[in-house]
Amino acid sequence: MQPNERRKWILEQLSRDEKIDIDEMAAQLNVSAMTIRRDLAYLEEEDKIIRTLGGAILNKPLINETPFLTKEGKYSRQKKAIAQKAMTLVQDHSTILLDSGTTTLEIARLLKEKNNLTVVTNDIKIAAELMDSEVKVIVAGGELQNSVGALFGPMTELLLQTIHVDLFFLGAHAIHLEAGVTAPTFEKASIKQRMLEAAESTWLVADSSKFDQKSFTKVCDLSLLDGWITDDELSDEDEAKAREHLKVVTAKGG
Repeated sequence: MQPNERRKWILEQLSRDEKIDIDEMAAQLNVSAMTIRRDLAYLEEEDKIIRTLGGAILNKPLINETPFLTKEGKYSRQKKAIAQKAMTLVQDHSTILLDSGTTTLEIARLLKEKNNLTVVTNDIKIAAELMDSEVKVIVAGGELQNSVGALFGPMTELLLQTIHVDLFFLGAHAIHLEAGVTAPTFEKASIKQRMLEAAESTWLVADSSKFDQKSFTKVCDLSLLDGWITDDELSDEDEAKAREHLKVVTAKGG
């Protein structure tokens, strides 16, 4: 096998398995470990991988915070379908905690047609959406994250530590089978963690583009969630992998 073919094979293995071992690759390709190390050094120079102790991982960028106006129009069909499916979990007279985000905003747009609900949120866009509805709204005050519309900080956490809700819809910047749910900042992850602690039941609501991605700070393992509501664009392979870790509910159409 020529060097270019070998390096292409290495990248294909990393795309499938996420990490690889030098000795295992050397045995499979019938070459020396030094040859594999040279291949990995070349691929690292090309910014395609990151070498680790005894192996390598793909060089995939972390997911950063996205301004509201940038993400509002993205995956709108999928978010609406997810919101419709999420509504099947909402019961009359219940207390709902809505995380900040555009998918949870779509849920709020459906919730405002209901009566006898209490909604707690740290998102000023969600609060404004529910302002003229019959829904009782409690806003977790705090410092405003400009351009995003989320509230965070000690004041937000203080309120969340004093409540208990029936159902929490958790948004996500990134979802990964090993890393779990992750967020761009410590502050954002901390708010989500307080929300998890306040809820009887937690459902992740996130479109399929968030899958197999990582952000900076861990929120929780997937095992802590009651399930994940997503759209119908996950590959069969990815959906099967996800179902090994948590319940997956697919929202068709939209």
